[in-house]
Amino acid sequence: MRRSNSIKLLNNFKPSGPSNVLQTIPNPLYHLLPKTLNPNNIVNIICSSLKHHTHNNNTHFTLDINHLLPHLGPHEISRVLLRCQSDSISALTFFNWVKHDLGIKPTTQNYCFLLHILAWSKEFKNAMKFLLELVKDCSFNEDLFQSLVLCCQDCNWDPVIFDMLVKAYVIEGMIQRGFSTFMKTMEVGYVPSVISCNRLLNGLLKFKCFDQCWQVYIEMERVGIHPNSHTFNILTNVFCENGDVNKINDFLEKMEEEGFEPDIVTYNTLIGCYCRKSRLNDAFYLYKIMYRRNVLPDLVSYTALMGGLCREGKVREAHQLFHRMFHRGLNPDIVSFNTLICAYCKEGKMRESKSLLYQMIGSGICPDEVTYRVLVERYGKDGRIISALNLVVELERFGVPMGWDIYDYLLVSVCDENRPFAAKSLLERISPRGYAPGVDIYNKLIESLCNIDSVADALLIKAEMFCKNVRPNATTYKALICCLCRTSRSSEAESFMEEMLQSGMSPDTEICRAMIHMYCKERSVGKAETLLKFFAKEFDIFDTESYNTLVKTLCEDADTTKSMELQDRMLKVGFVPNRLTFRHVIRGLWKTMTVEKKTLLLE
Repeated sequence: MRRSNSIKLLNNFKPSGPSNVLQTIPNPLYHLLPKTLNPNNIVNIICSSLKHHTHNNNTHFTLDINHLLPHLGPHEISRVLLRCQSDSISALTFFNWVKHDLGIKPTTQNYCFLLHILAWSKEFKNAMKFLLELVKDCSFNEDLFQSLVLCCQDCNWDPVIFDMLVKAYVIEGMIQRGFSTFMKTMEVGYVPSVISCNRLLNGLLKFKCFDQCWQVYIEMERVGIHPNSHTFNILTNVFCENGDVNKINDFLEKMEEEGFEPDIVTYNTLIGCYCRKSRLNDAFYLYKIMYRRNVLPDLVSYTALMGGLCREGKVREAHQLFHRMFHRGLNPDIVSFNTLICAYCKEGKMRESKSLLYQMIGSGICPDEVTYRVLVERYGKDGRIISALNLVVELERFGVPMGWDIYDYLLVSVCDENRPFAAKSLLERISPRGYAPGVDIYNKLIESLCNIDSVADALLIKAEMFCKNVRPNATTYKALICCLCRTSRSSEAESFMEEMLQSGMSPDTEICRAMIHMYCKERSVGKAETLLKFFAKEFDIFDTESYNTLVKTLCEDADTTKSMELQDRMLKVGFVPNRLTFRHVIRGLWKTMTVEKKTLLLE
């Protein structure tokens, strides 16, 4: 559409009445001042300075009008920009000076005038830079399209600025505002480029706005914007993403009527879609059609088909297709290899997976995180964590960079198999490379060492945590305290218990049981009772098992009186006896009677 017609249509969006941009409010008293001190002359002085000073010398420029700077507001900035319409460099220099040197925040109108000047001068790179800046900074309710339209009446302008606005919104992820701007642009009669339409379609597809994709396409048809192959490929993706696979054939026929032959992107999109929908017959039908239409399948085509076969459990067929691709001169990439490796690992066929791994490395392709993670995790699932460790060592020799998370997995898995010294050895080997375990990894190692009662090594790990500024948590203390109790190291257990409480952490039922069992084992029933009361009063822990352990200890000593007195004291605290408690008491009474009877017989 001609620019003159666009101007007429844009007038529908303009308010009636004269523009407020060029208005001034003269004060008669200003005329009594010298010309260089008259605020009404600030625009003239700035424009004159821009012409006479070099664009890189802003120091002298500032000194010339330093006394007038308080009078430089948004209105004056716009007037200067309008006076620089034929000189985009001066306009840009002035705008940057105002924004960066003076620290004045330009208004939306100031930005819009600069954008029109830059677009008119074909300075599209700078125009997009400032447009993105404006889009990020504008409030949600501000209509930038309207602001740009309003500035058209006072400034040379190029309709391409509206294409650029749509692009800016898409780049910033403001898809709905981009769509709204596109529709408004169509309303005023400006016909966007097909590139702008495709960019918007891509953005709408990315955010799954499928209905709006078709609205854009309908508008394109209405105003005569001729789609290109990229347009049709995007819309093919819309069909696939939206699940309208059955309508694709009709759309392809329409595409061919428009004069476009499906290209490799179209076929790959459709093949990928059919494979994801488990329609392998349709996918392979397209694969054959490609050869008939002289569109040779590429790496993407084969990888999509291999993925579809693997999802159906047809890994051998996928591997055959892999060899066919190789023999046709296509070099597999990391995705192709990973597709097969993951499928074989899923079936537990580690020999085939490792063979592909070596083939990948031999082809000069470095395994990525997907490759080694799926292999290592499969070994772990099969209970072959040592094989996983050996694989990692082997990959390290090949120079494959490992992510720290894979070492986290290995350390946890080795500890879960109660191989703490293997885990400790691994940690010592990788720490010099920069690996820094977190508190969870340290806890796993401590727990594993405590499970085999290697408390000395566990304490060394705790000391290392302090050296590495890793703060122990409740899990750390629980593992150590329980192990110390189990190995009858009561003084150290008490010390760690005190350290834990001083650190602001609360014990739990497991710690309570461990300590009560330790005291009862040592026949320190007084300490056990005191601790049981402490846990109940301070932490609301009423553990019946710990209580019964204490009762059982007293009853085993045939001290029924103390046992009954204990129950009275514990009832006051809140402990309630259960069946097991009464069973221990009855056994204690029976034992007491037996002892007394033997004593009488001896007398």
